[in-house]
Amino acid sequence: MTTASTQDQPNGEAAMLPDEGHVSAAVADAVAERAGHLFGLMGNGNAHLISRLTRRGFPFTSARHESATVAMADAYHRATGGVAAATTTYGAGFTNAYTTLAEARIARIPLVLVVGDAPAGGSRNFDIDQVKAAEAVGVRTLVAGPGNAAAITHRAFDLAVQTVQPVIVAIPYDLATAPLTEPEVLEPLPAKAVWPPQESDLERVAALLAAAERPVVIAGRGVVLADAASPLREIGDRLGALFMTSVMAINAFGSQWDLGVAGGFTRRHRLEVARQADVVLVVGASMNIFQTRYGTLFPEGTRIIRVDNEPDEEHPIVVDYIRSDIRPFVEGLLGRVEPATSAWRERVPEVAGEEFRSSSPTEDPVEFGPDGRLNPRAVVAALEGILPAERSVVMDGGHFIGWAPMYLSVPDPHAMILVGTAFQSIGMGFGSAAGVSVARPERVTVLVSGDGGGLMGLADFETFLRVTRRGVVIVLNDSAYGAELHQYAAKGLHNAAMLIDEVDFAAVGRALGAKGAKARSLADLAELKAWLATGDDGVFVLDVAISQQVVAEFMAESVARK
Repeated sequence: MTTASTQDQPNGEAAMLPDEGHVSAAVADAVAERAGHLFGLMGNGNAHLISRLTRRGFPFTSARHESATVAMADAYHRATGGVAAATTTYGAGFTNAYTTLAEARIARIPLVLVVGDAPAGGSRNFDIDQVKAAEAVGVRTLVAGPGNAAAITHRAFDLAVQTVQPVIVAIPYDLATAPLTEPEVLEPLPAKAVWPPQESDLERVAALLAAAERPVVIAGRGVVLADAASPLREIGDRLGALFMTSVMAINAFGSQWDLGVAGGFTRRHRLEVARQADVVLVVGASMNIFQTRYGTLFPEGTRIIRVDNEPDEEHPIVVDYIRSDIRPFVEGLLGRVEPATSAWRERVPEVAGEEFRSSSPTEDPVEFGPDGRLNPRAVVAALEGILPAERSVVMDGGHFIGWAPMYLSVPDPHAMILVGTAFQSIGMGFGSAAGVSVARPERVTVLVSGDGGGLMGLADFETFLRVTRRGVVIVLNDSAYGAELHQYAAKGLHNAAMLIDEVDFAAVGRALGAKGAKARSLADLAELKAWLATGDDGVFVLDVAISQQVVAEFMAESVARK
């Protein structure tokens, strides 16, 4: 490739620029081939890599804290489905990104993190064993050197895609600008294991579904990754089944017969219908404690069949586990399912009705909580009619996550993004929302955060404002660490460390250049509505004073079972 990579010397000869012809440059070129964007923060260990990419015009977004580098890349993948890339320097840069790396590992996000590392010739007094640290959270590290820099970076992307996991490319400090040598030949990457469907399993599941009177079909992220939502929906339509999804597959079916998210985010009136099911087909969902509502999603005796290509885990409510690649199984099952003679849908026509599907909270519709602050259910339900339909909804972690997936609709599964829940962490909201804004600039990015997580990730509030064409920040502000308040103060623990002096995030946003308002009543939401009506670019911050005494459904279920 011919680029502006040389500069003329007085004698007319071309001199090599400091960011080409070495290990970091080869890694950068491979990243440019395989990724659509790089998220990072420059330091001693990755300066040459970033310079190589930005000089050639490759899209790069800088974070203000290394934690956000991986959070942005993680969210970029969730919003697009494409493999993502991030970079930090060595040492503190790496450890600052450790929490978000752990989140990406547990959530199974395919991304490549390029990091600086200790010199190959020996560690310095401020170096740590980053390879072992990464291994501790289950992340593999590949080391780039003069003979393998390009090939090992491509290998990292191949592994990330194949394993659906993050992979690290480490550049030892003393090799970052080492000249390239004769390329080394890597051993071929072993082929990914395949799990073709078994005829006996297909016949058995088809027979169970044919005999079902009240079938439910649940789709998880695996269905989205396998592009199997359409044939799975056709199976459900033939059976007259009702649908549910995991959060990461929300609205995958695009059906009026969808009961929404399965688990702790299920609306009460929809849960009552779902619990009437006699046979449940779960495809591509882990059926973890949240998706099963702590084991209470379906009553004992419900026949639950789970199909996935991952190793089986112990599930107290799963009766029948089938290991198979998802798309071939769904297509094989579709060929065996006949139209039902008596559909459950005919007996529950209200499911497809507008009132049943309304965002109005049947759980608790009052405007204020017992303490006089706003009821978050009423707030989020009202936002459903105020926020633009073409939106991405991004959430930090915390107690407040209980409401947006219940009351806010999104266009597709890539538009409801929760970064932090897999690792039970908070503080990733601003970073992950920035990644979504970069990934889907045509949509309005709506970040829903709590005040605790918002304060923890405050450094990248500026990043979000800088990269967002049009966005809204909703801070559900209870002046507390709400999860701890409802789990432990309720049991008698002293609450002093659980409370937060109230911070007006709208004022913080205005100081950084955004618009904003504080909401203490539903009428105050009119300020957001008026701003959206202008069509102006920018970000509006709505700080909502919510009650400390309203407990989300998922949290109530959790506390009841501890």
